[in-house]
Amino acid sequence: MSLTVVDIRDLAHHVGQEVTLRGWLYNKRGSKSLLFLILRDGSGLSQCVVNEQEVDAASWTAADDATQESALKLTGTVRQDERQIGGYELNVTDVCLIHKAEEYPITPKEHGVEYLMNHRHLWLRSRRQWAIMRIRNQVIMSIHGFFQERGFLQMDAPMITGTAVEGTSTLFELDYFGQSAYLTQSGQLHGEAMAMAFGKIYTFGPTFRAEKSKTRRHLTEFWMIEPEMAFYDLDMNMDLAEEMVIRVIGDALASSGDELDILERDLTPLERVQKPFPRITYDESVERLHSAETVHMFDERQSGLDEEDAALKAEWEENQSIYGQAKKGEKRRIDARAIQIKQRQTEIEEEQRNLPRWRESAQNFEWGSDFGGSDETVLTWHFDRPIIVHRYPHEIKAFYMKRDPEDDRLAMGMDVLAPEGYGEIIGGGERATDLAFLEKQVADHHLPAEAFRWYFDLRRYGSVTHSGFGLGLERMITWICGIHHLREAIPFARTLDRLYP
Repeated sequence: MSLTVVDIRDLAHHVGQEVTLRGWLYNKRGSKSLLFLILRDGSGLSQCVVNEQEVDAASWTAADDATQESALKLTGTVRQDERQIGGYELNVTDVCLIHKAEEYPITPKEHGVEYLMNHRHLWLRSRRQWAIMRIRNQVIMSIHGFFQERGFLQMDAPMITGTAVEGTSTLFELDYFGQSAYLTQSGQLHGEAMAMAFGKIYTFGPTFRAEKSKTRRHLTEFWMIEPEMAFYDLDMNMDLAEEMVIRVIGDALASSGDELDILERDLTPLERVQKPFPRITYDESVERLHSAETVHMFDERQSGLDEEDAALKAEWEENQSIYGQAKKGEKRRIDARAIQIKQRQTEIEEEQRNLPRWRESAQNFEWGSDFGGSDETVLTWHFDRPIIVHRYPHEIKAFYMKRDPEDDRLAMGMDVLAPEGYGEIIGGGERATDLAFLEKQVADHHLPAEAFRWYFDLRRYGSVTHSGFGLGLERMITWICGIHHLREAIPFARTLDRLYP
């Protein structure tokens, strides 16, 4: 008799039927004659009940011997049970132990970040990482849908280039058959060429920055989505960025509810992502950083953190006082909550240490400087949704940025800043179209003119107003998931000090 092999996510379509699940043992509990196996197969988790009286001796031995992350094949009847994970469980009639795993190095106890990152190849199997990676997939598909529905063509820019895009200090250089080449910092320059051929395009691929930064907002390898549009000015560019962010967040709320629930994400900030995004100039942003309102917000922030920390300490002490008398299930809940409390207290301590420095940075911010991560965070305190900052001093923007016709000090650039301390998720602007201006910019930035000869051609043959931006995929995912560090938003993070695994 052939077996009906199904994914856990499809159990709802097989209630009352005999099916086979294949996966790995996520957790196990039980007694002498009854075992509850939590199976994962990549699509979800399901409780599988093994009764010694209802299976043969070989099946019972296999279930009893199975260790965490052992590979299993389970056959049984699907039952609906809203109390269980996913709302369905399997009443098992046959167990096949495909592979008995060795002692698993990641246990329910708390592990340090370095330990987990060293075991990233296994950490990906955890429920939290499962949720984050599924949200990543949802975001990617949402972005493709957004652009495809608007007539954009998805194109690919080279990863090996002979030119710098965002400055020469963050390039990964390599020997390309005897000549210098670089891992791309951005697909934008080639994107401009493709936009002049196809009108509206977007690239979606890995980019590389050799920044010697250890902040939670930086990776050395990350994924960028970079649309480029002919006949778009700065305002149209900001409109498109706003619409894209709203679409991606809306799709995540509609399609990733279970994953966001696993992450215990507060949905309120995401639900506020609606039109219009406040648009403020760089000049207005500097004024806000210096304002009395910002000073007051710092005082409120410090007070709020103190109150939250006190509440967490009280909760932890209460949980510890009842731990000795608690039942096994309640102890598991307390242990899990203790990990959450410690993590949040660590975040609070970090922010409390940083607040004086953030305050000083905001109050002493000088016009012409670029915003640091703390400055971006403080600016978003003033609003309840993402904001768009535009028209920056040209010295802090890329050489190819068009100057503001009304103020030559400014470049026609824009950044989208996410709330809750997540900072810049999009950067872009209107591109310069004047050939002589670009040639001078390349010379002033000490870049090799010959390497940009093809780029200058775009201004010789049908130059038009055009704009574009880059969205950092991992930054968007980190914000949607409400997680602390970009390293969890990509399957295998590459940072200043991490090349393994």
